[in-house]
Amino acid sequence: MNIEQRVVRAWNGRINTRVDVCGSGPPLLFLHGESGHWDPFLDRLAQRYTVYAPDFPGTSPGAEQEIDELRDIWDLTLYFEELLDALGLESVAVAGHSIGGMFAAELAAHARARIRRLVLIAPAGLWRDDHPVPNWWSIPAAELPQRTVAQPDGLVGQIMFAVPRDRDAAIERVIRKTWALACAGKFTWPIPDKGLARRIHRISAPSLIVWGRQDRMIPPVYAEEFAARIGGARTLLVDNAGHIPQLEQMDQVGDAVMRFLD
Repeated sequence: MNIEQRVVRAWNGRINTRVDVCGSGPPLLFLHGESGHWDPFLDRLAQRYTVYAPDFPGTSPGAEQEIDELRDIWDLTLYFEELLDALGLESVAVAGHSIGGMFAAELAAHARARIRRLVLIAPAGLWRDDHPVPNWWSIPAAELPQRTVAQPDGLVGQIMFAVPRDRDAAIERVIRKTWALACAGKFTWPIPDKGLARRIHRISAPSLIVWGRQDRMIPPVYAEEFAARIGGARTLLVDNAGHIPQLEQMDQVGDAVMRFLD
């Protein structure tokens, strides 16, 4: 599919964000997880919706220092609302994965009248002392495949964690991922609990919570936690999937998400 790349200015013109746009149909804003990018799951959604997938602030090429314009989670939430304005999206479905799910929930709690439906895929944002979320920034690189996917040796794991053969490309990839984590970490470090629990009751959009049963990054018990705090939320627990169920079990998750959004 043809992906259009737009550069959208927001935050009084001080932040330039690259937004991937693809598909036709009702608008769907997708907020990536840490160091996320366009993937086959979004291709699937773009068959039925116009998908808008922005880079996280500070990760668009040439705009790295613009992350300094946003000081806290409240700034970030308002920035995403301004992004909707700049894209001309008045009423929109929103989906988010991992920390992108956390920010999607914050946006839905704030801009209630604009969010038509909400899909949260293994979102961060809540905290339970009996099921702590690991500090992502301290996880050794060798452990990431086992933490992230249910089958590290499977196709998704191999693609995600493949190291480029070209040395310069490998170094550039590490730099990009490290910087993306640093930008996201500004709003989630040291633990991804920045007060969403106090605001999540404001979410009024019909909501779907999706979680992999083998998620070793954010325990699947948090699916129950989110569902209990969002009135009328539906929950989908996905077998044989870890922290990226939308790729590990793309057919099942894609079908469920599209049925929900329709």
